[in-house]
Amino acid sequence: MQSGGLSDVLSAGLRVVFCGLNPAVTAERDGHNFSSPSNRFWRVLHLADFTPRLLRAEEEQELLAYGCGITAAVSRATRSAAELTADDYVTAAPELEAKINRFSPHNLAFLGKAAFAAISGRGDCDWGRQSEVFAGARTWVLPNPSGLNRAFNLERLTGHYLDLRSKL
Repeated sequence: MQSGGLSDVLSAGLRVVFCGLNPAVTAERDGHNFSSPSNRFWRVLHLADFTPRLLRAEEEQELLAYGCGITAAVSRATRSAAELTADDYVTAAPELEAKINRFSPHNLAFLGKAAFAAISGRGDCDWGRQSEVFAGARTWVLPNPSGLNRAFNLERLTGHYLDLRSKL
C-alpha cells in the first residue's frame, strides 16, 4: 500500500514494474491506478502485448499474472504531475528504493522523465533503456500515458512500450 490510500500492485520477481510519477486525484478517489477514462495506460499495455486483453483499472491486480506491477515515485495525489518538484521525487526516492529492493523486479519503467531525471541526478534523459540500475532493477523511461500528455499520440506511445516489451 502506498501512503495516501492508493495501493501498489506488486509481488516478488516481476518482469517489470511501471512507476507512475504520482497518483491522480481521480485514481486516489476511485481506489485504482490509472482509473481516469482519459488515461491510456491500460489500452497501451494491451496494444503492446503486456496483457492479452484490455484490462480495466478495477482489474489492476490481474497485471501480476502477466509479470507486471504498478507503483508511483511519489505517493501524494495531485491533479497534474506538474504540481510536483524535483525535491518531491528526491524525497520520495528512499521509499521507492525500499519497495524495489523488497520486490526485486527485473525492470523498473518510469512513466515520464521527471522522476527518473530527479532521482538519478541527470538533467535530462532519452526515452528507453537507461544505463543506471535502481535497487537492482534495470531502468527504463517511457512516455507518460496520461491524457494530459499531448506530445504522444496512441501509436507513438505504444511504440515505446513495445520496445520495452520486446526486450523482456
